[in-house]
Amino acid sequence: MNRIAVIDLGTNTCNLLIAEYGKHNYNLLYQGKEVVKMGRGGIHKNLIREDGIRRAVHAILKHQEKITKYRAGKTIAIATSAVRDANNRGEFCNTIFTETGISLQVISGEKEAELIFKGVLLAFDDEPGNSLILDIGGGSNEFILCRRKQIIWKESFPLGVARIIERFPPSDPITKTEIETIRNYFDENMNSLWTAVSGKKPDRLIGCSGAFDTLVDLLDETEPGTKLRKQQEICPDDFQKIYERLIHSTTEERMQMKGLEQLRQEMIVPAIILIDLVVKKAGIPKIVQTDYALREGVLHECIRTL
Repeated sequence: MNRIAVIDLGTNTCNLLIAEYGKHNYNLLYQGKEVVKMGRGGIHKNLIREDGIRRAVHAILKHQEKITKYRAGKTIAIATSAVRDANNRGEFCNTIFTETGISLQVISGEKEAELIFKGVLLAFDDEPGNSLILDIGGGSNEFILCRRKQIIWKESFPLGVARIIERFPPSDPITKTEIETIRNYFDENMNSLWTAVSGKKPDRLIGCSGAFDTLVDLLDETEPGTKLRKQQEICPDDFQKIYERLIHSTTEERMQMKGLEQLRQEMIVPAIILIDLVVKKAGIPKIVQTDYALREGVLHECIRTL
């Protein structure tokens, strides 16, 4: 069996997956994450500040301890929206390499969407059906419209929740006017999505990681990161209950909610507004959550190349 470590350096978190795999099977050995919040104070200027760079270096060094412990033979490190859009991207990547020895692959939004799709294929045993896949990130949101094993349409929108919060700082709790402003901003900047789903109504929305993990953790009242899920359906009534609960809550109230980790307490509000908009405007009857996303997509590619 081959053993690989996949680092996914996102805008808010630096995620690690360690797995062993063969031609027809795989086994997830370890999953973990470190908070980096690289968008804080700079994402609206396409800049990663020095404190964000330091958090990224620290996160990768922490992950390297696990990579060494599990004796992964190969490490692939992917950087996404915050890094690819940063004016100081070269300086950032050089610093990461100098201090950790890790060479980052900075991927395009299209490649990010493709890897997310491949991660979903791994979770759904190559049969995701007629679905719209959504991965909500800090810097960008990836949408993939698929039918069985084929991508019909995909796009990465630079409308991640860290960007939204920087652009539209919410009150505590968020007001109705602010909700409408954020909702309209999403709506007006995703015309290509509405065109893509028009006449091709998906049977379900497949939500990958991040905000969707938080939704099911809140529903299950489970401590974040303690329950691994390949697939979990969220019925419309349950989604609406969580939506109403979150949208009317203060930061302090969210801090007390079982299943809501500190990292998501601010980010979950614009995320839930986006999910609600997509489900209602596209007329999608159900939501299915999966833990599988970009990292598992890299694993899927490795398996298929054997």
